[in-house]
Amino acid sequence: MPPKFDPNEVLEVFVRATGGEVGAASSLAPKIGPLGLSPKKIGEDIAKQTAKEWKGLRVTVKLTVQNRQAKVSVVPSAGSLVIRALKEPPRDRKKNPNVPHDGNISLEDVKEIARIMRDRSCAATFSGTCKEILGTCVSVGCTVDKQDPREIQEQIDSGDIVIADE
Repeated sequence: MPPKFDPNEVLEVFVRATGGEVGAASSLAPKIGPLGLSPKKIGEDIAKQTAKEWKGLRVTVKLTVQNRQAKVSVVPSAGSLVIRALKEPPRDRKKNPNVPHDGNISLEDVKEIARIMRDRSCAATFSGTCKEILGTCVSVGCTVDKQDPREIQEQIDSGDIVIADE
């Protein structure tokens, strides 16, 4: 028999979900079913929490479970922050998949994203975190200040662009 469930214990469960959409209850069930929660209800809570800002984007959602009550909070990844900074209209993933994100964002947007991601970054300095975000821009496919993000990384390395540590 499994051990008795402690009602005061705080558990954190991380789930990838598409913003504003109710995910399949079958994908949530293995993670939150053993905690005594309803996957359908949690899916609706996630959809409600992510509907405004993250509509149509894949984001990581943190469920904090205590006493069979789940609190939903969004933990954005660098990629979803970059795509949100592009200010693209929400799209339906099922009707038009694999849309290229070929927009343009400013270096200030990159710095703002780096400030959000700073605590989860592996870089020692803030300029290193900015370079990580520029690498994400490369994989997303967007440009920064109408330039290839790799060129801006080289300019940061050579000292042409100075990013002050914060």
